[in-house]
Amino acid sequence: MQPITERVGAGAFRLQNNYRTELWTVQALTPSREQQKSAARSSKPTRISTGSPDKMGNGLVKSKQLKEPESHTANICVNSVKFSRDNGSDSTIKATPEILQNRLLELELENKNKDDQLQEKECRIQDLEKQIVWQTRTIAEITEELQAKCIQLNKLQDVVKTQCGVLLQSSPSPLRTANRIMNQCTGLFKDIGSRRKGAKEGVSAEPTSRTYDSNKLPEFSLERARVRKDSGVKKLVTDALNKNQFLKRLETQQIRDMVECMYEKIYQHGDYVIKQGEPGNHLFVLAEGKLEVLQNNKILTSISIWTAFGELAILYNCTRTASVKALSRVKTWVLDQDVFQNIMRGTAQARHDQYRNFLRSVSLLKNLPEDKLAKIVDCLEVEYYDKGDYIIREGEEGSTFFILANGKVKVTQSTEYHIEPQLIKVLQRGDYFGEKALISDDVRSANIIADENNVECLVIDRETFNQTVGTFDELQNYLQGYVAELTRDDEKRHAGISTHVQGAEISLEMIRLKEKVATFSSTSPFRNLEIITTLGVGGFGRVELVKMKNEDVTFAVKCIKKKYIVDTRQQEHIHSEKKILEEACSPFIVRLFRSFKDNKYVYMLLEACLGGEIWSILRDRGCFDEFTTKFCTSCVTEAFDYLHRIGVIYRDLKPENLMLDSEGYIKLVDFGFAKKIGKGQKTWTFCGTPEYVAPEIILNKGHDFGVDFWSLGILVFELLTGSPPFSGFDQMMTYNLILKGVEKLDFPKKITKRPEEMIRRLCKQNPTERLGNLKNGINDIKKHR
Repeated sequence: MQPITERVGAGAFRLQNNYRTELWTVQALTPSREQQKSAARSSKPTRISTGSPDKMGNGLVKSKQLKEPESHTANICVNSVKFSRDNGSDSTIKATPEILQNRLLELELENKNKDDQLQEKECRIQDLEKQIVWQTRTIAEITEELQAKCIQLNKLQDVVKTQCGVLLQSSPSPLRTANRIMNQCTGLFKDIGSRRKGAKEGVSAEPTSRTYDSNKLPEFSLERARVRKDSGVKKLVTDALNKNQFLKRLETQQIRDMVECMYEKIYQHGDYVIKQGEPGNHLFVLAEGKLEVLQNNKILTSISIWTAFGELAILYNCTRTASVKALSRVKTWVLDQDVFQNIMRGTAQARHDQYRNFLRSVSLLKNLPEDKLAKIVDCLEVEYYDKGDYIIREGEEGSTFFILANGKVKVTQSTEYHIEPQLIKVLQRGDYFGEKALISDDVRSANIIADENNVECLVIDRETFNQTVGTFDELQNYLQGYVAELTRDDEKRHAGISTHVQGAEISLEMIRLKEKVATFSSTSPFRNLEIITTLGVGGFGRVELVKMKNEDVTFAVKCIKKKYIVDTRQQEHIHSEKKILEEACSPFIVRLFRSFKDNKYVYMLLEACLGGEIWSILRDRGCFDEFTTKFCTSCVTEAFDYLHRIGVIYRDLKPENLMLDSEGYIKLVDFGFAKKIGKGQKTWTFCGTPEYVAPEIILNKGHDFGVDFWSLGILVFELLTGSPPFSGFDQMMTYNLILKGVEKLDFPKKITKRPEEMIRRLCKQNPTERLGNLKNGINDIKKHR
């Protein structure tokens, strides 16, 4: 059988021969120029007949015979050109030259089209032949890789059997059986060399230096950052910021400071204000000119004058997802990310410190520990009064405590000898009144009247106070216990090292492993380890499953590229993760045995959790039932209980960071966003996974352990439904949904009454009102049914 190219070539040759024969026939039948001129001079037209009588009754006129090709004759009608290829038939001509020429052009065009088609087919054949060669090579490579995987699988089966041998003697947990762990391991190793599709990624606004303490504001002067601009421009920029869905939720003073610090920047026609794929750290307001938004060089929309855009970049380090291009000369007002974050931190922290100092001056509260006092600060609400307004009326029952934050108030009281209440004294900024209402129902003994406009009071009612820090009697008991605990802690510090850490016994096996690992080379961990397989690969580096040489002990080695750490500004996160994991000792937290480093990588030798990842299991199942969700939530709650007791805030809870160990219990992994904070202290860094971050993180108000309880509520929702409750088309939309609150959510029917009630209590907008963050702490979550 002939090859495809030869058969196509033969067909082309026959088409060309037919074309030449047909062309020759047309040319032979076309009258010459001399014949055309002679016919034009003749007064009568020449008639050519095939022998039939004409209409006038004339006899037959014999036609002039034309020599024809042997195999073909041309039969040309008067009004059309028709070719007949029947051998031996007569042919006569009765046509004009124009028709023949048109036919000639048609044939030439037809031939050209057929030549083009043949060339396309030949190119297609060449492409197919190349694909066949490439696919043949690919099949060979896959076959070779499959053989290697079979060898790895045999090793993995031996490892899992070793890790799971204890299962046969112990009672099962809800997610625990040997076969299930084997299946989960198999699913875990399928993702080698590829990014997990659909997995949620964390974001951070952490500064470059790991020595940076986010509890201390970097040197920043609002006065130095101010840029002069007239009042008209200030108003237009302010209006633009207040029209933005996210920025309009900021405080008036914060917006005012942002406008003061924005500076002018000019772009020419064709310049990119924002370029897709590049890092961004500026907020813009368009003042003059025209801008268009492009994504992958496709125009999406245009931007109107006095519109704010690019706001996501001032929250944290992000890559621009679209471009903004100038269509004319453009003037913008710009705000830098670091200026925005300093304004937000400065406003919130200054207010927090001011309120705390106010509370320290109250005799009932001055002896409270810092964490209790900080909770009261977060509970304070602000109320404003104008001159002449009654804040408290004499003789009324009251349950509210007031602190005068700004302005003056008059204290008046009825007396026996006067009809009108008499002025007793004037209170000023920092004074307080109504403190007895925090202890019991109080009948007000005097009037408190605003003595000027815009008097600002900090307010807390007894019910909120009791829920947050307890009743006054409970506080007294707490203070006694707090002093006793401080005494015991002081004794422990002088008593040497204990074999118990926060109630968790350090096993002899752990001590042996740590001593063994301590002998490894600090720069070459793989001298003492044998690589079994790669568990995962990502932008950070890779995770290897390894075993100690000559021992059946497995570990997971997290290999993090130093270049990635620097490029993503994760120095502080890596340092914090290492420090926290070295200290942590809980059955619900992955264990770190040792860390190493060389010229290219930082290595973390971690406990191998071979049960698989909760996110992968959830993705395969779609959602969990209530019993499984309760088990997962219980494990996470125990982990949080331990972390919060040692002063660590986790900040990155999600199914992707939950792993099953060999016994089927859940462990927290990936402590890149975890941070140690003091009791009653806050931290200000924007970090976490967008779908899980709490409102106070988005608004840069400062956050504490309450953000972990918020994320626990989001986790419960995702485990029961398969997806988190807040998820938009982009991250900014997700944040706006979070700021609207859980109250706006329509819960699906698969979430029953009790889980819904728990989620709503965990996801309160005010962190002091969240389940787990009240006076009984995390015990409220443990007791919830």
